[in-house]
Parts: sequence; structure tokens; C-alpha cells
Amino acid sequence: MPMKVLHILDHSLPLHSGYTFRTAAILREQHRLGWETVHLTSPKHGVAAGADADREEWAEGLHFHRTPHTPLRVPGLGEWTLMDALTRRLHQVAAETRPDVLHAHSPALNAIPALRVGRRLGIPVVYEVRAFWEDAAVDHGTSRDQGLRYRLTRGLETRALRRADHVTTICEGLRQDIITRGIAPGRVTVIPNAVDAERFQLGGTADPALKAELGLEGCRVLGFIGSFYAYEGLDLLLQAFPRIHDQAPDVRILLVGGGSQAEALKAQARDLGIADQVVFTGRVPHDQVNRYYDLVDLLVYPRHSMRLTELVTPLKPLEAMAQGRLLVASDVGGHRELIRDGETGWLFPAGDPKALADTVLHTLARAADWPQVRANGRRFVEEERNWPASVARYQAIYRRLTGLGEAARAG
Repeated sequence: MPMKVLHILDHSLPLHSGYTFRTAAILREQHRLGWETVHLTSPKHGVAAGADADREEWAEGLHFHRTPHTPLRVPGLGEWTLMDALTRRLHQVAAETRPDVLHAHSPALNAIPALRVGRRLGIPVVYEVRAFWEDAAVDHGTSRDQGLRYRLTRGLETRALRRADHVTTICEGLRQDIITRGIAPGRVTVIPNAVDAERFQLGGTADPALKAELGLEGCRVLGFIGSFYAYEGLDLLLQAFPRIHDQAPDVRILLVGGGSQAEALKAQARDLGIADQVVFTGRVPHDQVNRYYDLVDLLVYPRHSMRLTELVTPLKPLEAMAQGRLLVASDVGGHRELIRDGETGWLFPAGDPKALADTVLHTLARAADWPQVRANGRRFVEEERNWPASVARYQAIYRRLTGLGEAARAG
């Protein structure tokens, strides 16, 4: 009998995010290992309750069970009703599919229902931490650092970590934080972020028509493609740009995407007098993203230093390396786990616009080094940060919790 794992998720495809891309990669690799997987999303995926609610959906070749739910707009109670709805739906799906393992993915709002159902049905629970919800809420402005909601959320996460049969996480920074909460090191395993290098083609040639349309003809381009959250540090890139432009007048900035900081960044560009040198495209269709990447000479990831960025490794630098692209990034902990300064990219001290400007200028002036750095980055993801190597780490965890590996060997 193949291993059967029921994954409990915050949201999934067809929504596109780093969270959903990691999930899809894990599921597909587990299928290649011969395991059977079942997938359930929480009410946060966004399926309203009702007689005609879609309780199942296929997306990009993967089947998902949904949890219809009408949120309760009462402060402090909404999360509890969400967990209750997910508990009921999870119990139903688990009773029907009879998995060997319940694998809950961040946040704790998914882990607590998994623990409830796991205890009732006698199924071991793995909890995977991709980030701490309380830290993300601080950056998004929905919670105050060390405020009541922050402390309650942190307490809920710690409770889930202590009760889970095993904990997995995406990087060493998060692992160390989990251990400080009283979790034995042997119960915490890193399943690092990775990429499927074969799904990423090496960067192509810039489309002259698109370059002309955006006013970037004859320019060298610094770029960022993604969501404009405050922690991404795009304000720092704008602060650094006048110094860059003084010494390299042909340089422009291309910002592709949108998010909570979009209007503030546009206002900052106007205040700095650089609005005519910064191109905001807005969000672009997913199948067109590579056309914009191909316009960029140097990707910039200037994340600010905060708990979230010091602890969590992002996917974007890995995806950039898989495409053989060049990148400059701040030296926050999440970047230092991925980027080898001067070898696969370049790092600068976080929060320092002068250092960012100088690193960009130094990199632009060293074009002779670019081919080797591109090759080093591609080799890093092919040899060290690939999904087969990453997902294989689940095997020992699942086998120990279920005894299925021992049973197979005995047979």
C-alpha cells in the first residue's frame, strides 16, 4: 500500500503565490515518489457557504477539497469559527480518505484543527511552518509588534508546535526559532525551499517592442517583479537611485507587480524627483512575466531587516538563479541562507541605501564577472536546491510516525 498523506492548506492553486507554488511542487514530487496525496484548503481560500458551494475543485492537474464558510466579522471570534469549520470539514475528508498522516501547513489555524482530528482518529500530525503568522501580520499592519493579538497568535503557534508529532520548516532561521520555544531539535526538520530547474529556462533576449513601449530603450535596468509589501524594501531602492543615477545616467528602475505599497512608492518616486526614471507596470499576466524579466539587467531584492525577513527564506532568488539571472540582495538572514556573496549574487548591508547604490554600481561595472555568477547560480539550484532532494526528507519523518517503512522492509 502506498503512503497516503492528507495536506491541510491555507490556500492553493489556482491562486498564485509563493505558498501555492511550494505546495504544488511538494505534491508533485510526492506523487513521483509513489505516494498518494489528498488536499484540503481552509476557509481562507475563499469559498462562501451555501447549498451550491463548490466543495471540490481541480487546478493545474491537482484535486482540492474546499471548506465553504461564511466568516464571522466579530473581533477575536472569526479565527475560532474558521478553525471550527475546518475541523468539521477535515474530519469528514479524513474519515472518507483514511490517510496515514495529516500534514498541516502554516498557519496554526490549520494546525489546531489537524491536531483535533488527528487525536480523534488516531492519525499522526506533521506541522509545517513556512513563516510565523504573527510576524507577517505586523508587516501588513493588521497586528502590533508584541501587542495582545501578536502574543495570542504566537501562543497559538507555540501550542501547535508542542503538540505536533513532528515539525518541519523551510529554513534554518525558522528551525532555530522553533527550538527556542521548547521543541526538541530532533523533532524539527528543515525541508528547504527549492525549484524545479527544468521548469525554468535560462533568461532570454529582451523584446525590443516591449522595451520601447516602456521607454527603456538604450537603458540598463534594475528590476523587481512581485508583490509590493513593505518588508520587500523597495523604498530603499528608490532612496538609493539618485546616487546610482548620478554615476550611471543610463540606469532605470522597472517595478512589475502591485500591492499595499504601490501608491506610497509612486509618491516617493515623485518626491525624490525620479518619477520619470521609474517604470511601474502594475500586475501583468502570469504567462507574460518572463518577457519582463528579460528586460532586467540586475534584479534587486532590498528586504528590510525584521523578524520575518531574518528568519524566512524567499523563493524569488532561487527562481532568479534557476533562470541564470543576476541579483543584488540585502544581507538579511533569509537571503544569506540562499545567496553566496560574489559567487551566486551580491549582498549589501540591509537598510543602507548608500551601500545598496555602491553594490549596484560595483556590479554593473563588473560585467566580465557576470557569466560565471550566472553559471554558479544555476549550478546551485540544480545541485543543492532541487525539489527531489528537498521532498525526499519527508520520507524518514512519515515512516517513523506511521511505521509503514518498517512494515515494508519486514515484508
